[in-house]
Amino acid sequence: MRAHSVTQQPPTLPQLFISKSAALGSTRIEIYLPKRCLFRAKCAQSIVNVAHETAKSVANGVHNFNTMPSSLLAAEKEEAKAVLALFLRRQGLSSLVATRTINKSKRFINHLVSRLHSVFKTRYLVGRELTTLEIRDALVPYLELLLKEHGEDLVDVVEIINTKKLKAIARVSEIGRNGQLPPHILYLIELGMDIDQIKGMTRKFPAFAYYSLEGKIKPVVEFLLDLGIPLSDIPIILYKRPQLCGISLTENLVPTMTYLENLGVDKRQWAKVIHRFPAFLTYSRQKVKGTVDYLYRIGLSAESIGKILTRCPHIISYSVDENLHPTVEYFRSMGVDVAVLLYRSPQTFGLSIETNLKPVTEFFLERGYSVVEIGTMVSRYGALYTFSLTENMIPKWDFFLTTGYPRSELVKFPQYFGYSLEDRIKPRYALVKQSGVKMCLNQILSISDSDFEKNLQKKIERRSNKLGLESVQYNDSVNEALQELEH
Repeated sequence: MRAHSVTQQPPTLPQLFISKSAALGSTRIEIYLPKRCLFRAKCAQSIVNVAHETAKSVANGVHNFNTMPSSLLAAEKEEAKAVLALFLRRQGLSSLVATRTINKSKRFINHLVSRLHSVFKTRYLVGRELTTLEIRDALVPYLELLLKEHGEDLVDVVEIINTKKLKAIARVSEIGRNGQLPPHILYLIELGMDIDQIKGMTRKFPAFAYYSLEGKIKPVVEFLLDLGIPLSDIPIILYKRPQLCGISLTENLVPTMTYLENLGVDKRQWAKVIHRFPAFLTYSRQKVKGTVDYLYRIGLSAESIGKILTRCPHIISYSVDENLHPTVEYFRSMGVDVAVLLYRSPQTFGLSIETNLKPVTEFFLERGYSVVEIGTMVSRYGALYTFSLTENMIPKWDFFLTTGYPRSELVKFPQYFGYSLEDRIKPRYALVKQSGVKMCLNQILSISDSDFEKNLQKKIERRSNKLGLESVQYNDSVNEALQELEH
């Protein structure tokens, strides 16, 4: 394996300074980073401070949940949840989003209760319960402080009070005794990543913060480069699937690739395959085999399966029981050859039946098409169900109604819905209409501009000859429009 060097200069290292936070009454280390990543870096560091404050309170004996009556503790947590929910709604979150956030924020709720116990320590010593008003007046200013400090990242603060995740996020920006960031973080920055991306990866996959440079990250990066993946694509791939760096090259990655190549994946296309779907090589052999076996069962050949895996590696992520099989049965009920459809448009089988497929079927049924006709349309054009109704199909249908074509024209050529309405359908149809000739949708839309121009001219010549004209004369508007197509 050849060595790959990165020629970019390492960035200026972050600087540290210690400041006092009057509101929290604690000493805090802040990390100053390049301007583009300062905001989230402060957010992550302050989240760590919040967690540290909770731990410090426990250690100092400010509160002890175990010594409190369970009913009182439960009541205080509900009060804290109510205050937080109201506060989040006032910041523009919907009730549903606010509730979901709170449900994922058990540690933060405990933190809010610990603040109550800290602020009202003497009240608890004499056994006095807090009123709703006292709880609100104590917590709202604190939440406002967090909002001022983090802005739109407040939800991150609320949700991320997770010990392992916090430690991992703090680790990636930790300055060592040598005044440097960890070696693997410097390496990633030299590859083109920034602290924001690295923290994002760590937030999704905390174990990444503990991967060694020489043992895990660098060998995988060099392996990907050897496959022909451009250096500029490496940050994108690692960000999407940091788990790649935790997989053994000799025991997992290479054997998995060999297995997939034996299934028909084109080894010359690995760079494109991994760029399209970095998670492809992280699925277990059992998962891959389960999907491939099912594709065999519905009638696909080994060659077809290899091409599907190369063109659409995402199909491995689809559940056989929850996605593939129900979708296969849905299209079979419409008389569709599902093996052909899956080969032509595998991405269709990752769509939700209720959210994506049924609404499109209803769209055509409501416009007078039979189930058999709809099945014919999707068999001819597998991507038909991947389009948005509101942004694509309805506007194009409305225009289709103005053309005078019969409904059956769309059964013959459902690809109509795949062309741009403004850039292709309308301009070309206008030319055909102005020329006075007749052309089916397939002839109008499916060919290049130059071929369309030639065909249209031939149609006009034939029409002129039938009318007994000695020479072909185009009206000015058709000529001008044809010239526009040439350019």
